[in-house]
Amino acid sequence: MHGLKLYLVTHHWSRGNRVFGSNLSKIPSRTEFTNIVCTSLDKKFCNFEYCHLKSVNRSYKYFSVKMRLLKIPVTKVKINLGLYQRFSGYRPFLYDVTIDACRFLKNETYNPVANYFYELIRDHSNMNHTCPFDHDLIVEKVTTEFMNHRPKNVLPFAKGDYLMEVNWIGYDINRALTKLYFTLS
Repeated sequence: MHGLKLYLVTHHWSRGNRVFGSNLSKIPSRTEFTNIVCTSLDKKFCNFEYCHLKSVNRSYKYFSVKMRLLKIPVTKVKINLGLYQRFSGYRPFLYDVTIDACRFLKNETYNPVANYFYELIRDHSNMNHTCPFDHDLIVEKVTTEFMNHRPKNVLPFAKGDYLMEVNWIGYDINRALTKLYFTLS
């Protein structure tokens, strides 16, 4: 399992039986954002005011995205989220899920996989209410430090390069695509 290493630390005798003790020690895992790309597939429906990765210093990076909705209110939204790992190109890894975002935001337990990824942005976003959306969608300053906790402590991933691809589907038409590239080391 990524993030854990087993060390054999002690041998001792107990009532004539040999007992092995062990100590689980965490290996530091680090997330590093490498790129973010946002593409509007329907410029009459939405566009991106900004979509950037900012490096404040060597250890503090974050990404921010602002999607302008041009036909509001939006009352029917689906999200397709795919996770890919790089092996001679990016290949599907664990998840490719499509959810009804309006239904999910009414009940976050509706889809545990979606909830795992939503928790990455929930506190950094204005997408914390159910439909309709009658405003721009904003995700601000999601840091690598915040991301370090998720793949290390909640659901461990192997070291490597990853792509999180999000298709924003409005009224059953794919309207925008967001790609977040990151490395776990």
